Amino acid sequence: MNRFDLNAQLADAYSQFSLLKGQRPVVGITGNYADMTCKLAEGYYKQVADAGGAPVILPPLDEAGAISAMLDHIDALLLSGGADINPLYCGEEPSPRLGGINAERDLPELLITRMAYNRQMPILGICRGIQTLAVALGGHVHQDIGLPPTPSEGRGSKSPAGAVPLIKHSQDADRAVPTHTVALTPGSSLSSLFAGAPAGSMAAAGVSAPSRPVVSGIAADAPLILPVNSFHHQAVSEPGPHLRIAATAPDGIIEAVESSEHKAVIGVQWHPECMAAADGQPLFRWLVDQARLYRQVQLTHDHILTLDTHCDTPMLFPQGIRFDTRDERILVDLPKMTEGRLDATIMVAYLPQQWDKQPMTPRQYADHIFDEIEEIASKNADSIALARTPDDLWRHKREGRRSIMLGIENGLALEGNIANLEHFASRGIVYMTLCHNGDNDICDAASRSEQTHGGVSPFGADVIREMNRLGIIVDLSHGGERSFYDALEISAKPIVCSHSSCRALCDHPRNLTDDQLRALARKGGVCQVTLYPGFLAADGQATILDAMRHLDHAVSLMGIEHVGLGTDFDGDGGVPGLADASELTNYTRQLLARRYSEEEIQMLWGGNFLRVMRQVQER
Repeated sequence: MNRFDLNAQLADAYSQFSLLKGQRPVVGITGNYADMTCKLAEGYYKQVADAGGAPVILPPLDEAGAISAMLDHIDALLLSGGADINPLYCGEEPSPRLGGINAERDLPELLITRMAYNRQMPILGICRGIQTLAVALGGHVHQDIGLPPTPSEGRGSKSPAGAVPLIKHSQDADRAVPTHTVALTPGSSLSSLFAGAPAGSMAAAGVSAPSRPVVSGIAADAPLILPVNSFHHQAVSEPGPHLRIAATAPDGIIEAVESSEHKAVIGVQWHPECMAAADGQPLFRWLVDQARLYRQVQLTHDHILTLDTHCDTPMLFPQGIRFDTRDERILVDLPKMTEGRLDATIMVAYLPQQWDKQPMTPRQYADHIFDEIEEIASKNADSIALARTPDDLWRHKREGRRSIMLGIENGLALEGNIANLEHFASRGIVYMTLCHNGDNDICDAASRSEQTHGGVSPFGADVIREMNRLGIIVDLSHGGERSFYDALEISAKPIVCSHSSCRALCDHPRNLTDDQLRALARKGGVCQVTLYPGFLAADGQATILDAMRHLDHAVSLMGIEHVGLGTDFDGDGGVPGLADASELTNYTRQLLARRYSEEEIQMLWGGNFLRVMRQVQER
């Protein structure tokens, strides 16, 4: 019986408040649009609420500021169903079989999808939503799946390879009734969500529950078969570079996609919001769980300071890059740092051993790079600032600004004159990588070495001692193994490897052996795992999971107090899942999934490196 006593209802609501506070992540659902009205079918918001989320409807606005503000206040994005998308957004002319488009929704939803994706926000696309995902992320859509494509429909409308005659994809049955099946790709995230799911309305409708073919009483390595409802005449034809196929219909039509980069992104062609809870809830629970994790990542970044210890973006300054915009030519810029919640980066002046920057000398070139970085900071003083100490970094974070620290990659910059160290100290460098690929007058290198000195040279030993005196960190990334051990012995302060990984997992001379890792830890130093693919996997086909394997290995040998992250972005560093600065929250997501505490995450996110910096800078 309904109760009409508002005060009693309000008291009941507040009695649950303390239990619910902070527990429900907010899921933004794109609203449909028709007849000057933004509206939404009830299934979407009720399924989200039943899964433990707090649903809100997002109106179709294409103003960037409004979209950004909406994304600031949600923890996941749900792209709802609806009319066709204008094929011009795929670079195609409209087919005569194209249905009605919804111009009011197209641009707003494509923008919000890209912007949410750039923030690493969980996304679930349903029906039109899967097609929005594909178009927004570089894929293509069949304008109509009922007939063979016409030539004018372009490359995005090719028939599925090996397709059998089309089944009916737009049912006449009740919307809750499954009318055909899809095969979930083995090993996909989607398959794991539905493995063992209860039958729900499938049984009530006389349809088998999700199942795998059985051979001799043992489940074969075959796709999970899932009955679904279906209301579409379009479908994804090509997932594009960021998505992979997660389910297909018996005729080869793509029925689901998911991230190919270990991100929380799934799109389905069917309508789980119309199905019974047992059949639709796995997707909504997945979305709410991922939204909860996304919120935890954001809260963690509110509390910690994140530092990437090696970035080569200055190498691309000659291309005329714009650091204050989202410049696709570089992996680190102000918008990407903001999206990835990266508080600080150490930008280096990289000097090749075979000097090719005439008429500038190595010292002049390093100064030129630092001048350009200072100009970037000056032009964007409200958003970013140069830093020299850990205290500077924390102050800038409290002020809402990002930080850049300066470093030198290759002691060639000294031009053989130890007095130049004092000059660079006055410019504010926090570390110098002693060499690069190839021996120099300081030490022998790990790569392209001719064993010129048999380790650190006498001049190099003086350089290390002077760096100790001036408070400049000694960086042995790129140093040969003998150089590494020599530097450990010579330096009175801890040393670092600003961008190196583990040789036990990838046998490359630039990586550190287990013995080197242990020795570095014993001396109080740190190893900053890098994202150069060739240092993470022998075949160079590395992903975020490989980077985490290297981190876990280093932690197991050195202890958590001696490991961190040095991406080598714009120096060929970057892997799927951690491809640029905007994706760095995925690193935190992986750390949380591994049950690291916030204190430990701070250590791995630069805290260990800053401990060394404080020790080295003490006079």
